[in-house]
Amino acid sequence: MSSGLWKMWLALISLVLMFLSAALILWSRYKLKGFLRFLIAVVAYGLMIFAGLIVLVVVFSGPGSN
Repeated sequence: MSSGLWKMWLALISLVLMFLSAALILWSRYKLKGFLRFLIAVVAYGLMIFAGLIVLVVVFSGPGSN
């Protein structure tokens, strides 16, 4: 696979992680209570940060070449 295709897959994975983290944050705020609410929120924010780091790597690594 070319590096451009790898970057496309990484960007797609980061989009899925961002969507999942947004859904988990909403779920933890409106449906959960107690410690589980805190735990799911921490996981969701961690996923959001990880997805943001993936986007930064993809954007700043430049165009793919092969």
